[in-house]
Amino acid sequence: MLDIFAITTPIFLLIGIGYLAVMLRLLDKGQVQSLGGFVINFALPALIIRALIQKPIGEVFNPIYLAAYGLGSGALFAAVLVFARLRGKPLGESAVFALGTSSANSGFIGYPIAAMVVGPMAAIAMALNMVVENLLMIPTALALAEAGRQQGGSFWSALFKTLRRLTRNPILIAIFSGLIIAVSGLELPAPVFKTIDMLATAAGPTALFVVGGSLYGLQVRGMFSEVSQIVFAKLLLHPLAVFLMLLWLPPLDPALATAAIVLASVPMLSVYPILGQRYGHGELCTASLMLATLLSFVTVSTLLWLIEAQRLPIP
Repeated sequence: MLDIFAITTPIFLLIGIGYLAVMLRLLDKGQVQSLGGFVINFALPALIIRALIQKPIGEVFNPIYLAAYGLGSGALFAAVLVFARLRGKPLGESAVFALGTSSANSGFIGYPIAAMVVGPMAAIAMALNMVVENLLMIPTALALAEAGRQQGGSFWSALFKTLRRLTRNPILIAIFSGLIIAVSGLELPAPVFKTIDMLATAAGPTALFVVGGSLYGLQVRGMFSEVSQIVFAKLLLHPLAVFLMLLWLPPLDPALATAAIVLASVPMLSVYPILGQRYGHGELCTASLMLATLLSFVTVSTLLWLIEAQRLPIP
């Protein structure tokens, strides 16, 4: 178990350092948000491009991985959406509720942990995850929430508007740019690749620092029943759903399969409170993110122990 803590402890120490930096006023929230902008707009896109152009396109575009992660996440999203609707929640709140359970923080928390477990394959898994999250999970949830807010508004109209906004997403631009470079066989000039490599190297630790700084000031209060349901589903049911899909589908490379389960086990998107606030559920999303991040040290460490002890056989 000590070697498991050797993986997870540095991750959460970096989160703690970011938290302390804001608490001790070494940085303010605005500066942390600027660092987050650097990660989203430069470091993570560079990491994705580096991963995509270093592997043959056949290894990068893995339909089995996309199916396992997409179907697992989608099935959980649908189940939670139906559960919330049966409990009488409005469509918009149900969609936000479901998004928190089925979309992982693949870039800021998932990748650094997966990289320490499976190495370079973690970057490919992260890129594939972001295809699922940015083209399937987030647009569907936001379209449903928008339709609910408009009280009978068109789901397809809201979905189209969401997808149109995503065309300016730097993560998606990086994914498609990397795929084009990989397919064309183009070799980047050494100075360009070195620049991309340097930016990519900064992604993991900077992202964790940003998560910690962003958590300062958040409080878990009230709504315990709903928050605990979201956190339970995210930290336990999401990786379980992906694992079951991996068992059902044809065998996948063990490193990618491990990465899929690990990435699904981390807390929800760091922008979850921002998305929720737009539809009037900012406090619920904020409390869920805070509690999930705190508990994930235990749940992720336990998952890694199960994988290492082969008590969770990787398909």
